[in-house]
Amino acid sequence: MQRMQLRNGKKKIPLLATVPMLGINTATADGFEREEGEGNANKSSAEDVRALCKKGRLKQALRILHVMEQPVDCYTYVLLLQLCIKKEAFSEAKSVHTHMNERGFTGTTLLGNTVLNMYAKCGNLMDARRVFDEMNERDVCSWTVMIAGYSRAGLAWDAMDMFHQMQSTAIQPNQFTFASVLQACAKLETLQEGMDVHRHIITGGFQFDVIGVSALVDMYAKCGRLDDARQVFDKMHQRDVVSWNTMIAGYAQNGDFDEALYLFHKMPEPDLVSWNTMIAGYAQNRCAKEALNLFKQMQLKGLKSNPKTYASILQACADLASLEQGLQIHGDAIRSGFQSDLFVESALVDMYAKCGSIEKARDLFDRMHQRNAISWTAMIGGYAMHGYAKEALQLFEQMQYSGINPNHVTMLCVLSACCHTGLVKEGWQYFDCMRQCYNITPAIEHYVCMVDLLARSGHLDEAWDFIRKMPIKPNATVWRSLLGACRIHDDVELGKCAAEHLFELDPDDATPYVLLSNIYAATGRWDNTERVRRMMRDRKVKKIPGCSWIEINKHVHVFVAGDGSHPEMQKIYAQLEELFEQMKVAGYAPDMRFALHDLEH
Repeated sequence: MQRMQLRNGKKKIPLLATVPMLGINTATADGFEREEGEGNANKSSAEDVRALCKKGRLKQALRILHVMEQPVDCYTYVLLLQLCIKKEAFSEAKSVHTHMNERGFTGTTLLGNTVLNMYAKCGNLMDARRVFDEMNERDVCSWTVMIAGYSRAGLAWDAMDMFHQMQSTAIQPNQFTFASVLQACAKLETLQEGMDVHRHIITGGFQFDVIGVSALVDMYAKCGRLDDARQVFDKMHQRDVVSWNTMIAGYAQNGDFDEALYLFHKMPEPDLVSWNTMIAGYAQNRCAKEALNLFKQMQLKGLKSNPKTYASILQACADLASLEQGLQIHGDAIRSGFQSDLFVESALVDMYAKCGSIEKARDLFDRMHQRNAISWTAMIGGYAMHGYAKEALQLFEQMQYSGINPNHVTMLCVLSACCHTGLVKEGWQYFDCMRQCYNITPAIEHYVCMVDLLARSGHLDEAWDFIRKMPIKPNATVWRSLLGACRIHDDVELGKCAAEHLFELDPDDATPYVLLSNIYAATGRWDNTERVRRMMRDRKVKKIPGCSWIEINKHVHVFVAGDGSHPEMQKIYAQLEELFEQMKVAGYAPDMRFALHDLEH
């Protein structure tokens, strides 16, 4: 019966209700628009829903599903859920599951696996586990979906636990199961577990399967066993692009760029992932020039960059403090249509901040439609780097109010901001809050920041006590921070203790020799100063000269301490003299205690 409308007190039949089905949208009694082929939704069958699913018309298929009176079979539900997963329409997929439950439909293992896969793919692992636990029968697909879901979500221990439970059943893993378990082993860097899976792969007859073996290569590489990874790779009877990229990434991530580049050039047809892997490897290992050179080669070959390319190459520009290069990459990203990508925007904020254009970085940050922890961290880190501690901490408070939790890098930037301005009380609060508020276990970098903060602020005894109570072994950077502060505050005994630890940890590093010598010299202990210098000569330790660079008009000018080879050196020194005079007029009195005691290199 057609729904009637009232206008001026008279009933009026909708115009479209009188138009026959001729392939145009028509008004329906249920209030939905109906398209060609839908017919009367109430009288439609599961076959109509399946036909729409096969055409990819999810919206129309769901519309019929929710009003049709006829029963729905298992195959129809499976097709609907698979189409929802394909279109990443997870709220619609949940409505299909609700429809199943309301109809009391339990279905088969295939349907249960499809529902399971849907929840796992959308990251709702609690509902996925509930569906898994309620399944009457499970097969290898059921277990694999859960293991893969946990592994993909970073819950590697849960993935491993699920695999161990699977082993207690009669169900045998397949190559996809092994690949997901190995991914978890790689994240946890649990080599022994990975080697056990390797044995299962061999005994199960999957040693020639490209999927499982590629995951095996990745596991060994992530665990730092590049020789084992290469051995597995070389024994592969068949390699696809994933296998090659996995091995290349293993070398690149471990800093072996010669071998990574060798495989990259040997690879039959490097794809965009291959180029991105090499560029990202160079950028992450602070080989910025190599990253930029490879990026230029990629452009010459006509390959189009994607957001991952831009994020990596902008990181290289940031490390070089190359604003000109960064501006060019920014323009290229705009022309490619990726300027609004979240990761590209975050990388741009980081690049502008590290290149000294803090205002431009903040302007980009403020115009971002969406922000994640990386975006906030880039801006907070930029402020901290340039000594704007107040702005950094204010922004951190805003980040908390936004509902985004900080990560370990964010907290490092916050502690660094406290360190630059001597905010000891605030530093302690943020350090304690890492575990209590955000469940972040402090890493060695956070301990270094706290030692630096305490020691530079003159709390040397507190810094020493903090080091002694550290739950992890102090590394050279911890002792170097303490020694540097001892030089500032002329603490001879504590400086000597820190230096001795450094001599043991890194005997070829000249820094502790120079710093300890300066401490002795500043306190008038010239015999000790000479003894340290003699020790340095006897051990043949060489001081690496200081180096800095600046980019002007797309040209990078490098300056090395004691090197007068720059063609504009006379003008540079003349400008420095003028600056020194201006500093004197302004009342600046240089601290000369350490300037005269640097050792010859």
